[in-house]
Amino acid sequence: MAIEIVHVQKEHFPRARLIGKCYTNDDRDQYGSFAVKWEQWFKEGWFTQLEKIGPLPRIENGYYGLMGCNEDFDSFQYWIGTLFEEGTPVPEGFEYVDLPEGDVGVCWIKGKEETGEIYGEEAHNLAIAKLKENDMAYLREDFKEDTEKWWWFFERYNSPRFTEKQADGTVILDYGVYLK
Repeated sequence: MAIEIVHVQKEHFPRARLIGKCYTNDDRDQYGSFAVKWEQWFKEGWFTQLEKIGPLPRIENGYYGLMGCNEDFDSFQYWIGTLFEEGTPVPEGFEYVDLPEGDVGVCWIKGKEETGEIYGEEAHNLAIAKLKENDMAYLREDFKEDTEKWWWFFERYNSPRFTEKQADGTVILDYGVYLK
């Protein structure tokens, strides 16, 4: 089965703090994914620890795979965590990244999770093309340390769309990007 975009929407995110852990390309498994890191999160109970803080209530929240990169993609970061109010204290053992207020374009990508088809470059490119079709073509450029252009993308998990398989064995992954 080929992946497909089944819904597109614009959301507005307040300034937020993602509390979690940051990974790089060096942390990918032999298949190029971060699946081992996600497994570790559940095994170690890190999401349970963060849920006790009280995640950001004003948006559809959940578990996030937040990706950031610069123009050359040489500083790729993959954060696993949850969104909180700006300024939320960070528990010991975790890191954070503060995210700007802004509009995000979100695509619901339908496909088989176990094949990995809803992840990666093909899914990203399909989502970007669909956002362009829906007049959400311009990705927001932020500046890291005031000099380096930086783009943010995310996978949002923990909604029934993702956690409950449909009759055909597919799930829906929320894939979002910050917009200009």
